[in-house]
Amino acid sequence: MTIDENPAPEDLVALGDSVGLALLTVLDSLRPDERLAFVLHDVFAVPHGEVAAILGKSADATKMLTSRARRKVRAAQHHVSARRRQREVVQAFLAAARDGRFEQLLRVLHPEVKFTVHSPNGRFVTLGATEVATRARVAGSAARGHTVTVNGRPGVISWSEDGAPLSLLAFTVADGRITEITALVDPARLALMDLPHPV
Repeated sequence: MTIDENPAPEDLVALGDSVGLALLTVLDSLRPDERLAFVLHDVFAVPHGEVAAILGKSADATKMLTSRARRKVRAAQHHVSARRRQREVVQAFLAAARDGRFEQLLRVLHPEVKFTVHSPNGRFVTLGATEVATRARVAGSAARGHTVTVNGRPGVISWSEDGAPLSLLAFTVADGRITEITALVDPARLALMDLPHPV
């Protein structure tokens, strides 16, 4: 015997609204029987008994399929929400850097934030929110860049006026604060990377 964890209708609406494209992606990753059980039961409210008959499985097995699929969809929803929150923190950082708002920079930086710059002259590390915020106010070009994803993390790329890549930043965000920033400002290394064109 299994316990069916039927979601409330309002939870389904919130799930659909917040996941969007990610829901379609995760549905593609489900096994065909999981996908069918989830869509028929959770989206179209077909009773498990009827879904079981369509799948040629027992009602209990169908409930387990639906439950497993629902867990995968919720995990995708959580992942999408976490990435959205990380991007919001990075956008707040960029806006504060662009406008020179020191106090707002300090709010989004972890007290022990690490800022690593890879330049043609070597690698330079700055530690601490005050020091990083001071440097961020000077880095106006990166604050006007285009958002990208760098190794699964939120990032920013900026270009020079002639369209050559100028800098690439990657941010690590934890608990609503930036804990690490990695910047690549080496034109030779940037030229070797497969980067998007200026927008």
